[in-house]
Amino acid sequence: MADSTESQSAPPVTSPGGGTSTDDTYLARRSLRRGSAGPLLLTGLGVAYVVSGDFSGWNNGLAQGGFGGLAIAAVLMGLMYTCLVFALAELASVLPTAGGGYGFARRALGTWGGFLTGTAILIEYVLAPAAISIFIGDYVESLGLFGLHSGWPVYLACFVLFIGIHLWGVGEALRFSLVVTAVAVAALLVFALAALSDFHVDALNDIPVREGAFGASSWLPFGVLGIWAAFPFGMWFFLGVEGVPLAAEETKDPARVLPKAMAAAMGVLLLLALITFTAATGARGSAAIQSVGDPLVQALQPHGEPTTVSRIVNYAGLAGLVASFFSLIFAGSRQLFALSRAGYLPRFLSLTSRRKAPYLGLLVPGALGFGLAAATGDGARMLNVAVFGATISYALMALSHLVLRRREPALHRPYRTPGGMLTSSVAFVLACSALVATFLVDKDAALIALGVYVVALAYFACYSRHRLVAAAPEEEFAALAAAEAELTRD
Repeated sequence: MADSTESQSAPPVTSPGGGTSTDDTYLARRSLRRGSAGPLLLTGLGVAYVVSGDFSGWNNGLAQGGFGGLAIAAVLMGLMYTCLVFALAELASVLPTAGGGYGFARRALGTWGGFLTGTAILIEYVLAPAAISIFIGDYVESLGLFGLHSGWPVYLACFVLFIGIHLWGVGEALRFSLVVTAVAVAALLVFALAALSDFHVDALNDIPVREGAFGASSWLPFGVLGIWAAFPFGMWFFLGVEGVPLAAEETKDPARVLPKAMAAAMGVLLLLALITFTAATGARGSAAIQSVGDPLVQALQPHGEPTTVSRIVNYAGLAGLVASFFSLIFAGSRQLFALSRAGYLPRFLSLTSRRKAPYLGLLVPGALGFGLAAATGDGARMLNVAVFGATISYALMALSHLVLRRREPALHRPYRTPGGMLTSSVAFVLACSALVATFLVDKDAALIALGVYVVALAYFACYSRHRLVAAAPEEEFAALAAAEAELTRD
């Protein structure tokens, strides 16, 4: 039975660092299950965040940049994520807490930077599951499963079933995620073998050239600007992998395990992106799959007739969506848990159950996501809003790595980013470029995300920044830095 109310033996008091301190009961009622996740489960989690993007979504970038434009965009976004993952691996080894990006930015950029980063991450991890629940509904209807149609009953079933597994326990949740992800990855490999057997180089650049576009060619039919416009779709092959550090408090030996798991997950995703993109476009042609909802299935059905392999891939696409939906719920709940525990958001949201699950951190975003899915039915728009929030968080997390490397060179780092500040500088520049590119794809989505930001910042400025909890791990870490800086000045 979960705790239903928050009680403290004494009211919180303002600490010298500007936060509040509480009694031991406060943190005891906000603790996660330690040691539940090992290297394999974390690697699976990193792949699970992303794997649905291999099955659909990325192909819309062909309509923005053609094969050459999307290929260059995917390479650059792959470079951005690789650099970002290496930078985050170092930060996660320094501060292995559930705060993830918020905790890193809190130490490097202060309370405002921490809140801005955490809010951007929340936008991504609340909106993305809502969008994917709609895509799951579309798949269920197209496959004719149980005679169901896409609509709110299917969305509700997704949230109830998979949040229920998360409430059961993190170990059980991550094992379920690993199994479903393994099914999806195996299907991608089967797809690649089948599609590459019918590969044609001429099919790659069969999109008509747009006249008047600067730098236009058969490989860049929409010109040089098409490369930039394809950035958000190049991200679909990797979007979400940065969420692995959010499992830090539930990991065995996080300083050692997290960097290895993040690097392994990124390696798998780079390989899957290469074979999926190349095989799908080469088998059917860029023009044929540039705007369809199931590009891999269509790539295996040149005459529109289903085959055994296309049916397998179609069902596996549903598995991929489930894996990403399930893992993104986990990430969103942990980020909300950390922000709430530290007082940036209402503190009752970080209460945990007897099974050490942040039950309100799961139920509240789930209810919000279901409401958005049922009310709008616009998965593409919500996913674009999520991408906008993601790019903001990437820029701020890369900046946090740069600031800490410059300001605290002596900070103990169990793992160090290969390439150091050059690596995080590349991630920062590319993240800023991707952020601007979202306006080229869906300006309304970008404005919606900015509107959410304005409301969140008003809440922080007027209320929560005066009520931060100094005992929260991320706040203690930042306070330690402030104390060390004070001693240095003295």
